[in-house]
Amino acid sequence: MSEHSSFMEPITRENVAVVLVDHQVGLLSGVRDIPLGELKHNVVALARGATVLGIPLVVTTTAADSMWGPTAAELVQALPAGQEIIDRSTVNAWHDDRVREAIEATDRQKLVFAGVSLEVCAALPAISATAAGYGAYVAVDASGTFSQAKHEAGLLRMQQAGVIISDYATLMVEALADNAAPDAGALYAALDMPFAVLVGQISAAYLA
Repeated sequence: MSEHSSFMEPITRENVAVVLVDHQVGLLSGVRDIPLGELKHNVVALARGATVLGIPLVVTTTAADSMWGPTAAELVQALPAGQEIIDRSTVNAWHDDRVREAIEATDRQKLVFAGVSLEVCAALPAISATAAGYGAYVAVDASGTFSQAKHEAGLLRMQQAGVIISDYATLMVEALADNAAPDAGALYAALDMPFAVLVGQISAAYLA
């Protein structure tokens, strides 16, 4: 399948995995291109949405005990029970055999990446995955970096390499595919989209 036709194929809950890279407290403290509360909200929603849809997660940190600290507590709480967090030393998560093998074990050909920083932790493995023949996407609003210049440079490099840029809610709603699906309500609740209001939730609140 050509690169173009690969990206024309939609994301589904059966063909995609989510890879969360280095949402660690030390790195998050330097994020300047998106409000920290918004970033945490978005990556938590991405993890919860993927879990609702049964989409596998691969989660990793860099030097959690020596440099960048643990994964943000809000994200840890949103992960499925028993979810492994792979700590590594490589800058590019794709270069860690355990991370790459965990991705391969999902048997999914499309990968949604999010990371801190955007231009390193999300971009580098997404570019490597693209080179390896995967369809790589980056949820830019579930990622963050340390300046607007880094944000723009990261986007440009990914686009030059063929990585698709999107946002957390669009990617998960695309995987849902049908609003009549039994888990649609649970997905929208997990996504907690601040830009949309579910009429059903409003009705339930009035009836409560």
